[in-house]
Amino acid sequence: MNPSIRVGHGYDCHRLALPPEGGPLVLGGLRIEHDMGPVAHSDGDALLHAVTDAVLGALGLDDLGTQFPDNDPRWHGASSDHFLKEAILQAQNLGWTVGNVDATVLLERPRLIKHRSALREHMSKLLHVPPDSVNIKGKSGEGLGPVGQGQMVEVHATVLLHRIS
Repeated sequence: MNPSIRVGHGYDCHRLALPPEGGPLVLGGLRIEHDMGPVAHSDGDALLHAVTDAVLGALGLDDLGTQFPDNDPRWHGASSDHFLKEAILQAQNLGWTVGNVDATVLLERPRLIKHRSALREHMSKLLHVPPDSVNIKGKSGEGLGPVGQGQMVEVHATVLLHRIS
């Protein structure tokens, strides 16, 4: 029996630091103004990393870190748009397409509410879905732990894939 849908879950986090250790804060493929940014090998886009891992997980394929290892100089400073586009291409080649994505970004500051529409629009283009098929929720750490103390960005993402008809 071949299932007609698959669900994947993705997770990513990055420590935040001031420049030059931390790069620009990039989420969902967009640069967000903030004094701190992720410490990462690529652009450190935790949102796109989590969504990419969710797609790859739904497909039963190797994860982001295996396909795009952080010890490979090709990916130093790379845009995470590339990683997600590659995962979507792999899905299409295997006969799957994205139905929807639901992601939760845990970040003390900046608040994401004013960026949600732009994030949904940009991610919908990367995923080849309408913007209402991309949900992004921003949550603070309420002053608790590394997220709440502004030291980390953390993202959980779920993706639904369905067979291409």
